[in-house]
Amino acid sequence: MRIGLIGAGRIGTFHATTLSRHRDVGSLIITDVDTARAHELADRLGETAAPGVDEIFTWGVDAVVITTATAAHAELIGRAARSGLPVFCEKPIAVDLHGTLNALAEVDAAGTVLQMGFQRRFDAGYAHARDALRSGRLGRLHTVRATTADQEPPPAAYLPLSGGIYRDCLVHDFDILRWVTGQEVAEVYAAGSDAGPAMFREAGDVGTAAAVLTLEDGTLATVTAARQNGAGYDVRMELAGELDTIVVGLDDRTPIASTEPSGPPPADKPWTGFLERFALAYETEVAAFVQVVRGERANPCDGREALQSLRIAEACELSRLERRPVRLGEIPGARG
Repeated sequence: MRIGLIGAGRIGTFHATTLSRHRDVGSLIITDVDTARAHELADRLGETAAPGVDEIFTWGVDAVVITTATAAHAELIGRAARSGLPVFCEKPIAVDLHGTLNALAEVDAAGTVLQMGFQRRFDAGYAHARDALRSGRLGRLHTVRATTADQEPPPAAYLPLSGGIYRDCLVHDFDILRWVTGQEVAEVYAAGSDAGPAMFREAGDVGTAAAVLTLEDGTLATVTAARQNGAGYDVRMELAGELDTIVVGLDDRTPIASTEPSGPPPADKPWTGFLERFALAYETEVAAFVQVVRGERANPCDGREALQSLRIAEACELSRLERRPVRLGEIPGARG
């Protein structure tokens, strides 16, 4: 199998490394807007660098992996679909609903595969939580609490291009909430604070965000995010039911400290970022894509899943701006 990888940045490098050593991948063609970066990565892995995107589609590949900046995702998804190629794309499809729906329409028209990069679905902790909930261990689920906190904020230049904290950061929490619970979100009420560094205000974004989500069966979920959490990278989900409570992301590297005399000690080596925390999940999702391309399994996270999470993010942004609850029915793109 020959795979074309577009985008040789941090996550592209990680995926290229995983694919290059996969037993079912014969070779990679790597390209990037920074041609030197593409050549450096290709040389290091013993793969081939291409001068541009056109070569990905003319040199003959069996599938495409898209890890470029967000602004290029939708156009590249459409081009791959028109070429009849299966695609793995890092989230999001696009930063807006219009671009997302147009790209999905191209995939549907071509009848091709689009697998989205929501790596938490491949994390063992979230999978165990999903199984525990479905087994009846928790009884009736009444509350979910989820959080994502980055140790360091992204570069200021990235913020205006990110789509905002709900679309860029919390969209992962929205996706995993749906996946673990099996429920859709009916209504959101969101707020945000720009009390941190001025770069968030200058980008029209916030550095801290919170939302209360009401699921279709009445379960309440709280979701919070912080762009700067000095203790470390903190991603957790708690699920509380009438019979039991469980938590994802609580281990000896979770960057929290107890104030109780008999509490656990602080982490000696707290998580520092998403690539470190979810390394195995990223490897597993890319391996799953290879299986999808080979026809060995169904698509584990198609583009419609990404659309649903984006709709929740859109509802949260609208709620924050208008200071009111927003029903998901107000957001275009609902499944017919």
